[in-house]
Amino acid sequence: MPRHPHAAALRRLAADDPAFAKAFAACGLPPRREREPGFASLARIIVGQQVSTASAVSMWNRLTAGIDPFTPEAVVLRSEEQLRGFGLSRQKAAYTLGLAREILDGRLDLARVHALEDEAAIGEIIKIKGLGRWSAEVYLLFALKRQDIWPAGDLALQVAMQRLRGLRKRPDPKRMIKLAEAWRPYRGAAAHFLWHYYHAAPFAAAER
Repeated sequence: MPRHPHAAALRRLAADDPAFAKAFAACGLPPRREREPGFASLARIIVGQQVSTASAVSMWNRLTAGIDPFTPEAVVLRSEEQLRGFGLSRQKAAYTLGLAREILDGRLDLARVHALEDEAAIGEIIKIKGLGRWSAEVYLLFALKRQDIWPAGDLALQVAMQRLRGLRKRPDPKRMIKLAEAWRPYRGAAAHFLWHYYHAAPFAAAER
């Protein structure tokens, strides 16, 4: 089995941070969530916006079963109504079609984006309608495997940080950035772990 991509970074963070070490000892390594870079991964992020994980998986499976192979060339042959037939909202259908057209027209050159530094890559992705900063950060984390991406606006990460640090209230994005400063250059690994920590049964059960 391949070595877990975040194991070394998480052990280093645990060695330097007692609260992190306690959580890591309780929860262990997060599940691997790598995705192939490219159109499909960006489209999957659009599909998964503002819905539960189960709903996102269901919609994505229906979409990719109906359009196989799932390429920009295949997607632009469908109408918004046809994409809605796979469970997408009108907005998500429009965003997915728009993304496919941007790539085919050359306005979004993913090979060039992949070669850019983190902030420059995020800046290019967020030019595309339907892809905001959170979506761009998730793409860099999961598809490009960038090591120091920190989605400070993610609700689950905020709740996990509140739990980890024993804070009275959930930290806002500005405070999230400050709280994670000591985790550089491994904030990406920390994000993967905190999503895992957020869903960890012992903690979730204790708060019900």
